[in-house]
Amino acid sequence: MTLPWTHTSVMLSEALEALAIHKDDTYIDATFGRGGHAREILKKLSSQGTLIAFDKDLEAVRVAQEMGDARLKIHHSGFSAICELPANSAAGVLLDLGVSSPQIDNPARGFSFRFDGPLDMRMDSTRGESLAEWLNKASVEEIARVIREYGEERFANQIAKAIVQRRDEKGLPSGTSELAKLVGEHVRTREYGQDPATRTFQAFRIHINQELDELKEALEGVIKVLKPEGRLAVISFHSLEDRIVKQFIANHSKDEYDRRQPFAAPKVMALRALGRVRASAEEVKANPRSRSAILRVAQRLGTGS
Repeated sequence: MTLPWTHTSVMLSEALEALAIHKDDTYIDATFGRGGHAREILKKLSSQGTLIAFDKDLEAVRVAQEMGDARLKIHHSGFSAICELPANSAAGVLLDLGVSSPQIDNPARGFSFRFDGPLDMRMDSTRGESLAEWLNKASVEEIARVIREYGEERFANQIAKAIVQRRDEKGLPSGTSELAKLVGEHVRTREYGQDPATRTFQAFRIHINQELDELKEALEGVIKVLKPEGRLAVISFHSLEDRIVKQFIANHSKDEYDRRQPFAAPKVMALRALGRVRASAEEVKANPRSRSAILRVAQRLGTGS
């Protein structure tokens, strides 16, 4: 099946280097997308190697199935399902937290303010509550909280009031273009070159898909699933995600002492932080969506449990 929307994987070579792939081992691509990272990982695996992939998007699942590679095991699920895999079963885990270009560029998915589409924003369109369903019942306070916390938008209260007033008087906007216009009317200042609806649309997407909660759950699963010396590589695209990843690695990269038992041995750290990488100037020029990308890498320590 040929898709009319293409996707360029961000920090492809850096992610592969971070995973330090052993050809006969098992790896996890927790966000398959359109398979850019997965295809390159498979190139480095032997016939004995395995790549386990996850994605909520049925289109992504179909792309994986059509690859016809017996080494690739695709699961129609969010990446928090990592927690369900056996302990010490993977030599590396990759989390690319960006929304794939086909999801953004396909108006039918409702992610974009550049193309008119339905008020949906679900990564998995087969289940869960759409943006329209949520906005139709949410209070001003709840909408403002989401915009403020997940979009870091200073005009959250004004935007929320405008959405609820519009809903109560005439019904919700008919689609994403009309919603973006409504939001833009209440954003008095904005970053240069950024659409005034950017932060609000980001906030709504994160909320509808519970992205940050799922990320926290998945990261805890990584500790269980990684083999000793296994690698974790996470590519994030905004400060909320990166903060969670940074704190997670930091919290598991230091000895923990129980203050109630000052003479007890500390809980041994589970990870070693291996660094942070930004997209190169060349990549940013070729693919502007990589501009905000940050790759953090860590290695599993100990004997595993």
